Amino acid sequence: MKPIFVQLQCAPGKTYEVADAIYKTELVSELYSTSGEYDLMLKIYLGPEQDVGKFINDNIVSIPGIVRSLTTLTFTAF
Repeated sequence: MKPIFVQLQCAPGKTYEVADAIYKTELVSELYSTSGEYDLMLKIYLGPEQDVGKFINDNIVSIPGIVRSLTTLTFTAF
């Protein structure tokens, strides 16, 4: 299992609604509010057989209120 980090930019006033919707999916390991260009950061663990792009498109960015996403793949934990 590899951790994938996804940052989300939400429509104005929609951050809490988006966070609640993500929390209800029970698909993420951790979910944080953040400062700066993005409003939320989540950590997802995916198996090597899972398609990262399809998983994020089907389960995360399809949630209403998300304007933009940034996905960071990880390689090694130090």
